[in-house]
Amino acid sequence: MPATLEHERFCAEIIDQTRLFRDILDGTALDTRVPSCPEWTLRDLAVHVGDGHRWAAEIVRTRAAGAVPHEAVPGRGGPAKTSDAAGDAAALDAWLAESARLASDELRIAGPQAAVWTFVPQGRAAFWARRRAHETLVHRADAALAAGSGFDADHALAADCIDEWLGIIASDEAKQHRPALRTLDERAGETLHLHATDTAADVEAEWMITLGEDGISWRRGHEKASVALRAPLLDLLQVFFRRLPPTSDQVEVLGDAELLDFWLEHVSFA
Repeated sequence: MPATLEHERFCAEIIDQTRLFRDILDGTALDTRVPSCPEWTLRDLAVHVGDGHRWAAEIVRTRAAGAVPHEAVPGRGGPAKTSDAAGDAAALDAWLAESARLASDELRIAGPQAAVWTFVPQGRAAFWARRRAHETLVHRADAALAAGSGFDADHALAADCIDEWLGIIASDEAKQHRPALRTLDERAGETLHLHATDTAADVEAEWMITLGEDGISWRRGHEKASVALRAPLLDLLQVFFRRLPPTSDQVEVLGDAELLDFWLEHVSFA
């Protein structure tokens, strides 16, 4: 399914989602561990987000026909750490803001149809605008968990975030690079239904996912399934990306809960 939002909206969201991410970091110790990414601190998470922006910016700027080596990306790795915690936080904040601007600016200059390398068969700059906006959204949820702050997001953006990840994991390229996806055929013929319970009428936020012998297929819609996951959209998003357990009080699982666990284990977001 194509993106439900325009290229310009995604370019703007790269800036906005990164700003909201930076707001969470402001006043929070950068050595705080991130529960949903337990090997990382908040600083590690921030560098990951900024590096991703800069990598995408370089791919688009150079109209790369293949993956740009990470070591070739200018400014990669964030500012050097010092003994000055306040100075380090300010430097990281400025670097993150610059990283988002670089990605957004290059994507705006290129336009959505510019031919560039992507890791799924689209080959257009539009892929990177959508990818960077949504990855930052999900990692903003990670930062909120670490800081103990609230998480909110526009429903149209959150619904498209789920669309995008389903499209990626349904691709042949994803199966080549993620061996766990190739084992989904163990439950071929079974189905999952994701149902957001709090969206306005103009935001379609229900999904039907079918596991097949050759991968997955999906569509927006409401049907009976082997297992259904019902929750407010932002809680649904966090369960979908394994930021919230399906046993949480905010969600309801109807049917084969083991199938949902199997699905989540095999399609995890990185």
